[in-house]
Amino acid sequence: MVRTAVNPVTWSLDLGFNQGEIVSGETRTLYCSGQTAMDSDGKPRHEGDMAAQLALSLDNLEAVLHEAGMSLANLVRLNVYTTDVDLLFQHYGGLTSRLGAARVAPTTTMLGVTRLAIPGQLVELEGTAVE
Repeated sequence: MVRTAVNPVTWSLDLGFNQGEIVSGETRTLYCSGQTAMDSDGKPRHEGDMAAQLALSLDNLEAVLHEAGMSLANLVRLNVYTTDVDLLFQHYGGLTSRLGAARVAPTTTMLGVTRLAIPGQLVELEGTAVE
């Protein structure tokens, strides 16, 4: 097995995690760390705005996929963590429309949590992609 770090940005290295990791063998699998509404400098964005946080979280997940030579079409697993399930459902169409445009319906788990690692963050997306 060969593991390759995937980091379109590097601020996470100081916190001890890669943005993604390719595990090669017979297939290529990318395990993506949870992506939130953080800019490329690691600063949280869109405090209190679920729609904007969800969109930026998905943008950040796509950036990790792209850096690994993949896209949303390769996504086979998506874990969604949120501090407010009801609020997330009001904006969930933004996520499902982008997945639909990629013609993908990954296995998904949604969990309501007390809080996320970065205060003010409302949603976090964690994915696994295979090619």
